[in-house]
Amino acid sequence: MSRRPWRPALSDLFLLILFSLLLSFLFWKAIEVGADSAVRVKKSAEFPLRFRYDGTFKILQVADMHFGNGAVTRCRDVLPFESARCSDLNTTQFLRRMIEAEKPDLIAFTGDNIFGTSATDAAESLFQVFRPAMESRIPWAAILGNHDQESTMTRGELMSFISLMDYSVSQLNPPGFKIDGFGNYDIRVHGAFSSGMANTSVLNLYFLDSGDRAMVGGVRTYGWIRESQLTWLRTASQNLQQGIFPAPALTFFHIPIPEVRDLWYRGFVGKYQEAVACSMFNSGVLKSLTSMGDVKAVFLGHDHLNDFCGNIDGIWFCYGGGFGYHGYGRAGWPRRGRVILSQLRKGKKAWMGVESIRTWKRMDDETLTKTDEQVLWSDGGMEDVDH
Repeated sequence: MSRRPWRPALSDLFLLILFSLLLSFLFWKAIEVGADSAVRVKKSAEFPLRFRYDGTFKILQVADMHFGNGAVTRCRDVLPFESARCSDLNTTQFLRRMIEAEKPDLIAFTGDNIFGTSATDAAESLFQVFRPAMESRIPWAAILGNHDQESTMTRGELMSFISLMDYSVSQLNPPGFKIDGFGNYDIRVHGAFSSGMANTSVLNLYFLDSGDRAMVGGVRTYGWIRESQLTWLRTASQNLQQGIFPAPALTFFHIPIPEVRDLWYRGFVGKYQEAVACSMFNSGVLKSLTSMGDVKAVFLGHDHLNDFCGNIDGIWFCYGGGFGYHGYGRAGWPRRGRVILSQLRKGKKAWMGVESIRTWKRMDDETLTKTDEQVLWSDGGMEDVDH
């Protein structure tokens, strides 16, 4: 008796086709995951940084973003009607608006970029903090504050990570120097194309790690800039001033120096609304800066309710003002960012060196209100305040 040949039932054919499709899906998914996990090359900023064709170079200072976990991290110190829908995303939106309005050539993040105790994954929070800068493809630099390391990464790991992010011009530390802290480096800004100073640094930017917390005589206080950092800073300044046209310099660090407290009595431009929170130890930063001769202004973070500029021994010290919504603030007092504009002198045929350095702030309100515009330095030594 002969047997009939086996023929698969329709249900068997359906299962076979389904299984084949599943295998195909898993195969291509594996390729996709493999591509995502491949070594990724950093998208680098165009170097060197340089002045625009119109002779300007603009920096946006972003101080104290205090970013947590994004949409689930609530705002602090806002008006009652603002609180229900306010989160880290308000900080992100403010940064996008500032970038769009000012179109800076460099964004300088001056510490407490993330609020460690509220950031469950430091790397993920850093990606969220700096995403608007990376998406804009504008070069950006960052230093650390006293809260960044309170999450899942050390200060060294944070600066290494930041230096590897797209369009970041941040550095871990200067090569060849044994130096305290992480995030001590300088950036040189060259003259405009088609000028005789296109291959020369006409503006130097110094970034320093002011630390987090430290003990002095058994008392806990804020960190300070150490002698090894000042030694490197003086050396860098001396080397950069050996050219025919010594360039002016700007300095960025997070925690103010003790002398900033005295501006309450000396005068200032802006708001002085809280006590200056600095180290109880004076490491001689002001003495080093004045002896160098090239630093015209210092830009600080840390004290969110202060946004003033004041002159100490010929150097302006300026707060950025609190930028982030998860950092403490004052209800009804808008978050804010600072803008620094350097302008080249116009020669008979081409742009020359830096002629003036101006600054102003913008508020996070409907019109990004501009306030407290002033001249910090000019080549003739003139200072002026626009009220």
